[in-house]
Amino acid sequence: MVMCCLDIVREITDNYPVALVNSLNPYRLEGQKTAAFEVCDALGRAPDFHALPVGNAGNITAYWWGYKQYHEVGKADRLPRMLGFQAEGAAPMVRGKPVANPETIATAIRIGNPARWKEAAAAVQESEGLVRIVTDEEIVAAYRKLGSSEGLFVEPASAAGVAGVIKLAEEDFFGDEPAVVVCTLTGHGLKDPDRAVAVVEEPEKAPAQTEAVVEMLGVER
Repeated sequence: MVMCCLDIVREITDNYPVALVNSLNPYRLEGQKTAAFEVCDALGRAPDFHALPVGNAGNITAYWWGYKQYHEVGKADRLPRMLGFQAEGAAPMVRGKPVANPETIATAIRIGNPARWKEAAAAVQESEGLVRIVTDEEIVAAYRKLGSSEGLFVEPASAAGVAGVIKLAEEDFFGDEPAVVVCTLTGHGLKDPDRAVAVVEEPEKAPAQTEAVVEMLGVER
């Protein structure tokens, strides 16, 4: 019988003295939810929308818990709409069924059956949010834009939320009124350095001579 990775680690942690620390660990989500507190504290309010990549769906679940708790105790006067984005080849929540062989360059969300599917679906429904698909091409475009425009080196999965926001903006989803949109970048680019090497343009080269460098720069005295 072929088992997925999550099935294997579940079986191990059920039968051996090994702790599971992924999205199924409730303590992990309790920690993750505090990032929503920090967002509210930094902005002075909850955002109108919060966009995240969705793989095992722990982040979107935890952030929603955090926003609800801050709202319940009066620390935030509103709740955001949660926007989740899955890669086209790994979009079980969008397609409504598990994906047997998920495929995407965004390895962190290459998940065919999210561990927190039920909780994430509840977060989306309660917040009147959505879960949408972004293509690998859209993810790479956002990945490159984050690096070139913002100086942020992220793993491809982190760019999925930004890719989704760009896509929704192009569809006029946010309307004409100003909106506060938060995107969580979930991982550093060094989680997948090979992708950076694969998508960057070959840098210009010049001999180790002042004149050659000046000529390449196109500057004059």
